[in-house]
Amino acid sequence: MRAMILAAGLGTRLWPLTADRAKPAVPFLNRPIITYTVEYLKKFGIYDIIVNLHHQGESIRRVLGDGSAFGVTITYSEEAEILGTGGALDKVRHLLADDTFVVVNGKIITEIDLAAALSTHRERRALATLVLRRNREWDRFSIVEVDGDGRIRRFGGFPAPLTEEGAPSMPAGAVLDDHAPLMFTGIQILEPEIFEFIPRGRFSHTTLEAYPRAIEAGRLIAAHVAEGRWYDLSTLERYLRASLELLQERGMTALLGTGSNVEDGAAVTGSILWERVFVNRSATLRHCIVGDDVVIPPDSHFERVAIVRAALCSAPPERGSIIGDNLVVPF
Repeated sequence: MRAMILAAGLGTRLWPLTADRAKPAVPFLNRPIITYTVEYLKKFGIYDIIVNLHHQGESIRRVLGDGSAFGVTITYSEEAEILGTGGALDKVRHLLADDTFVVVNGKIITEIDLAAALSTHRERRALATLVLRRNREWDRFSIVEVDGDGRIRRFGGFPAPLTEEGAPSMPAGAVLDDHAPLMFTGIQILEPEIFEFIPRGRFSHTTLEAYPRAIEAGRLIAAHVAEGRWYDLSTLERYLRASLELLQERGMTALLGTGSNVEDGAAVTGSILWERVFVNRSATLRHCIVGDDVVIPPDSHFERVAIVRAALCSAPPERGSIIGDNLVVPF
């Protein structure tokens, strides 16, 4: 069985961390995100992996190489222009035409049981099976509507915003967890027949075109509702939240990458420092993400910002401010 990791996005919402690398090459707890995905697939017996590339594709090649360091085989699909999830599959349909295959978004970290999802897919004899989870955080993910038979019927809008009390608008007496909407995890299992519904040679998205077309044609797009650890790392807020949650389990409140140093008198809390960061005396970092080789000046104070070297930006930034040698982007 083959798998494809979708890794061609621009990483706009994770910028400026993606100024010099693709989103899946961004380090998460000192390891590139995509290495977790490769090991996840390998855990479930998938050793033949396709990775599509566009923005800063070489950063992913440097991480994965030919896959031999991870005990897998990597094939790359270069996209001169972004093709979307459907277009990405179309470009490599010749590699996926013979057997069931798995597609995983390259921006997630998960421990969801893929074997259980594969069992659902086979038992239901589905054209496609999408792995869903309850959006208990009522975060901004599209709602997936599923009928009582476990068939996906449509992809809806975002959940209703939380009230000031921190609960979504719902009928009186409703149980929050029971009413949490279903959301797509970015993990899907597909049969080659899905290509009947994917346009040839152009940009397309599976959830906007291929799956609705298949559903309309009466084909089974099945839902597998999973439990298990799952993080989407597509925004600065989600990246920091996931990092701190896992660090807290280790009894840590901050992470320093290789070669990073915090001088005496400086305070770093709830923050992620990549490699070779230097925090000068009397500086304060609280809930910050700091990129490679950044120097935090003495007596400076930052909170809820991402900081990278200003030299990474070839043009004036659309967001944030240049402060000395650093680009500072609030979130």
